[in-house]
Amino acid sequence: MDQVADAYKKWLYLFIGLAVLINLSGLFIPIIGPDGTLYASIAKTMVQHNNYVELFAFGRDWLDKPHFPFWVAAFSFKLFGFKTWAYKLPAILFLLMGAYYTYLFAKNLYNQQIALWSVLLLLTAQHILLSNNDVRAEPYLTGLIIASVYHFYRSCTLNNFWHLLAGCLFAACAIMTKGMFALIPIGGAIVGHFIITRQWKQLFNLRWLMAAVLILIFILPELYCLYEQFDLHPEKVIFDRQNVSGIKFFFWDSQFGRFFNTGPIKGHGDPLFFVHTTLWAFLPWSLLLFAAIYQFIKKGSKNVKATEWYCIGGSLLTFLVFSASKFQLPHYLNIVFPFFAIITAQYIYNIRSEKSVKAIHITQTFIIVLLLLTIGVLQYFFQSDSLNLLTGIILIILIVALLFLPQAITSHPIRKIVFRTLLAAFIVNVYLNKVFYPALMHYQASSEAAMWINRNNPKKLPLVEISDEYITAMEFYINEPVININPDGTGPLPKGSFLLYATSTTINNFNAKGWHIQPVKKFQRYWVSRLKPSFLNKATRAKELTTVEVVLVKP
Repeated sequence: MDQVADAYKKWLYLFIGLAVLINLSGLFIPIIGPDGTLYASIAKTMVQHNNYVELFAFGRDWLDKPHFPFWVAAFSFKLFGFKTWAYKLPAILFLLMGAYYTYLFAKNLYNQQIALWSVLLLLTAQHILLSNNDVRAEPYLTGLIIASVYHFYRSCTLNNFWHLLAGCLFAACAIMTKGMFALIPIGGAIVGHFIITRQWKQLFNLRWLMAAVLILIFILPELYCLYEQFDLHPEKVIFDRQNVSGIKFFFWDSQFGRFFNTGPIKGHGDPLFFVHTTLWAFLPWSLLLFAAIYQFIKKGSKNVKATEWYCIGGSLLTFLVFSASKFQLPHYLNIVFPFFAIITAQYIYNIRSEKSVKAIHITQTFIIVLLLLTIGVLQYFFQSDSLNLLTGIILIILIVALLFLPQAITSHPIRKIVFRTLLAAFIVNVYLNKVFYPALMHYQASSEAAMWINRNNPKKLPLVEISDEYITAMEFYINEPVININPDGTGPLPKGSFLLYATSTTINNFNAKGWHIQPVKKFQRYWVSRLKPSFLNKATRAKELTTVEVVLVKP
């Protein structure tokens, strides 16, 4: 029995290793704009100006997100240079740290097998893999939040100060990544468990007052930076007004202002947004997750005090708060995926009835077929030219493994279908990261143009670009400083010859005004973070593209 268990465990470790590699497989794909490249360019500016206190974008004061992920990215740039992988790697490492803490948390709450399954479910959840390619704040948050919850949990069970200190440090870093709402999943997990299990002494323990003080101390670097850049300078125009307090924005407008839709950044909420988001974002495990939550609450309500409510408390409170918010984006939900993974893993582990086994087999087989058909259809219509021999061999090996490996690993029906689902997730994301995204990013013209200019501008001519929302990738990828002008051509133009990056329409307008323009290079542009069927279909793609050019402008 021990030999069987050891062999099975080795397979789990192997699959975790493959999941880690697939999460790292998008390291060298250009950063997706506008948000990812905007954040990368902010961290780049930090290093270039040796200023780690103030945040700037396009030469202007920037007040939207706190500093922590920019500090981490800037540190990576300082070590490795301004490279795509240097921006993505720290975020993925924080996500992998989150996977490790997911393992520790699940192992303490349940057992090692559930812990290993939890890690696998987390690392193969679709939006986790997407977020490790389209890097924003969420990979950092995912790791920091589950780490904080684990240490707070251990500080209670062991009455240990050092765990409390670690929990506070991780919580403070999470706050300095996204704002005060980062405390919702942390508080929902810890406080929710104590309230549901009626552990009033734990809930009102003095350790939480100490925790509040420690968190406040740990976020002082953020408060200092905001005070220096904004509160000391009421004359600055931020969000089209003066007298903007950075500290007030951090504590209120950034989070509560968005929630109540009273802040400078507004949105339009849909109460069901995160329900249908979860359906695709937590694939291939989303249907199992819904069943797991239902069964967990159903069984847990019969024996409340003997049940752990950390994962349900942390995930569902966050889910409900985000659903009530007026500002909603799909990646917001990633921060509770470690809780989702643990809930789903314990459900899979505890399945016993033949009826449930059969239902899961049918459900997951349907999802596997759907996923494989989706990438087949995507390749048929998109016609990516990035499919090389090595990637093709890897995909064929994974497909053969999906067909034959699970039954060779185990005779257990649930384990068999879960292994098969994991292999399907591997196939989908190897295709996305090695075939689809490399071809797609050729249509992010600003990064393509920047890399082309870096190779083909031996005279180091100044580069002028038109200010719009498409250019954040240009700001990060270009080696030389960029001059921004208005679409009508007004702005600080260089005295001699210069390169101009703009749409063909804008360049034709400048031609009509008498500018001396010499064509150099054309690119096809599309907003790659907003995919539409008409773009994905090669037959109709042309009508979705905008032509942009690099031209030489002479005096």
